[in-house]
This record gives sequence, C-alpha cells and structure tokens, in this order.
Amino acid sequence: MAEVLNSVLIEGFDPEKAEYKPMVEEDTHWMEIQSAYQNDKIISGFLVGFENIKLNEKKELCGIIWKGKIKGLIPLRESGVNPEDQQAINKYRALSGREIYFKVLHFDKEANIFLASRKKAREEMADITLRKIDVGYNIHCVIREVYQGHVVGDIGGIDVTIPVFELTYGWIDDLRDHYKPGDHIRVQVMEINKETKEVKVSHKPLLQNPFPDCATRYVKNGEYVGRVSGVQNYGVFVNLEEGVDSLAPHLKFQNVKKGDKVLVRVINVDVQKEQIRTKIVRVLS
Repeated sequence: MAEVLNSVLIEGFDPEKAEYKPMVEEDTHWMEIQSAYQNDKIISGFLVGFENIKLNEKKELCGIIWKGKIKGLIPLRESGVNPEDQQAINKYRALSGREIYFKVLHFDKEANIFLASRKKAREEMADITLRKIDVGYNIHCVIREVYQGHVVGDIGGIDVTIPVFELTYGWIDDLRDHYKPGDHIRVQVMEINKETKEVKVSHKPLLQNPFPDCATRYVKNGEYVGRVSGVQNYGVFVNLEEGVDSLAPHLKFQNVKKGDKVLVRVINVDVQKEQIRTKIVRVLS
C-alpha cells in the first residue's frame, strides 16, 4: 500500500504537508511526569484555565495544565502568588495562556491526573539565579505586570519591581502606554539581599544618557518645538527629543493635553541635575 501511495501523481502535492506524523503516546507524557517527580525536576507547560477542585476535603482554585490528555492541577497556594494578597486570584489569572514552570508533587495514573507546584519551581529557580548573578551584572527581565508608575518583572524565579525613573531618562506619563506583559528588557543588578532573596534592578544603566550632550542643543532663550508628554498639577512636561523632557508652567489662559505640539522657550538648563526648564510660548496643535 505504501508503494501505491508514493507512486500516485497529484497536482499540488507537497510531501512535507503529507508526511505522516504519529500521535504522541500518552506513555511519553507519563514518562515526563514520573521522571520529574522522581528526580525533583522542573518541567513546563501552558496554563490554560482554572477550576475550583476539591482537594483534601476543601475546594481550591486550581490552574489547569494539560500534558497530552493528562490533567495537571496547580492550587492557588502552590501558584507562586501570595494567597494572602487581595489581588492573588487576579494575579494568578494574569498568567493564563503563558508557559510556566512547575514541579510535580503527586500523580495518579488511574485518574489521569497530577498535582504540581509553581511555587517550589520558582524557589529553586531563585536559588540558581542568586548563585549566578552579582551587582553590576546585566540580565534579561520578562515583564509580568504593568502599572502607571512601575512594572513587575521576573529575572529567574525572582520578582523585581522597577519604578518609572529606573526605566527611562525622560518623562513617561503612563508606563502602560509603553510596556505590556511579556515584554523583554535588559536590566542591570543594582542590589542583592540573598537572605530575603530581594534584588533591585535598573534599565537606565543600559541606556545612553542624553546629558550632558543634549545641553549643547538647547540654549537659554532659544525656542524649540516639542510635544506634551504629560500634564501634572505642578506643570507640563514637554518632550524635546528621546529621553529629554522639559518642565514648563501651565499656560495662563489655555490648557494643553498630552500629545499637543508646542513651541517652548528655554528658561534654564541644569546639566548637573539633568533638568531643562521651559515656557510654552505657542500651542501648534
């Protein structure tokens, strides 16, 4: 039969598309799960949903992972999210659709199910990360949560909070306009507390500081076109170039909004403080 199939001429036939791909045996998935359990090994899977499941006589919210047709459960308490956090469930849900790492705690082949812990996997990952990094090291950071003034990222089992002033030299009104969960950035390790497993990082050392070079392009009483990058109670931020935002007082008889193009006059350039003060002299749009 195989010889007959291979000898038939079909217009548009593509051997790559027709190549036989056998289905993955469930035994292969069970081998991975049992090996992970026996060797205390970290494996991964996609978090595809959530169910309230009775465990130890008590219903718990569990994340769902499938290995073929084998159902994996990760209870909230083993999710790596602090269950005491008021936003714990929302933070757990924010991981849905993503590949996560976990350790197998128990399995039941007859029921075709296994229990797993992301928390234990992250604890081991954190220990590995702390052994490998030092102050001054540059590492990757995957952003998980984005807020107006800071982001929360993962550097290898360790959550890091990066405020806006450690992400840019310029003014950013809302980080949600610039970053999204899943974005990758490079950061530099600034501080390490190995007892608490807390690490502080910054993106700024990996960026080119526009000062003092930009000071040569903006002279006192000179007038330059910029775009409003933020409006605060105390003044208006106007972006002059990448990483360079000046602060101007509010107009007396007119309001501006984020995105407006304006003409500003330079009042003062302070290279030491890396600040430029301006005055809006005309709204262009």
